[in-house]
Amino acid sequence: MRLYIIRHGETNWNVQGRLQGQTDIGLNENGIRLAKVTAEAMKDINFDLGISSPLSRALKTAEIILEDQEVPILQDKRLEELSFGSWEGLGCHKDNYEIPSDHFEDFYLKPMEFVPGEGGETIPQLCQRTKEFYETLISNPEYQDKSILIATHGCTTRALLNNVYENKEDFWRGKVPMNCAVNIVDVLDGRSLLVEEDKVYYGKEDWVDFYSADQ
Repeated sequence: MRLYIIRHGETNWNVQGRLQGQTDIGLNENGIRLAKVTAEAMKDINFDLGISSPLSRALKTAEIILEDQEVPILQDKRLEELSFGSWEGLGCHKDNYEIPSDHFEDFYLKPMEFVPGEGGETIPQLCQRTKEFYETLISNPEYQDKSILIATHGCTTRALLNNVYENKEDFWRGKVPMNCAVNIVDVLDGRSLLVEEDKVYYGKEDWVDFYSADQ
């Protein structure tokens, strides 16, 4: 089994530095462009299946990647982004900071201790639901020889890969994956190996880190 775990393309809330979480924000024009560039670079991969978060920014990214292949795309809510609860839509950069907390930087610096807004979700809770998804996926006998696209979100990508990383304490691996970044995982006999990390198929002129503890 080979998994291609892709973060969705760019959205306006990415550009504006707003917490998206489970708010359903679609791709902007540049996000669609980046997804199309990525699709062109991945066109020779023969996918057997796509699985996507139901949120439209991830689902549209999957649809663009798989546009020229007659491949079903399943939707799974366990692939949705971390819920920020009442903080969703608020600015999280230094120049637009709106979050009613002095400890939001824990999201990046001490993620397992991060406390979200009211009604939100902790990263350990996210890790648990993505672990359930991942274990169900890799144990499915029908998928053992398949190439599968998984379209999801930045924090959820890291939570999924927490099932693969040897060092599970290093949640972020230094950064939030860029839009349309792809992580490639091989699974054989229940063992997972990361063979490509945070690969982007567009040029450096389009590299943007919208979210970090320094912003």
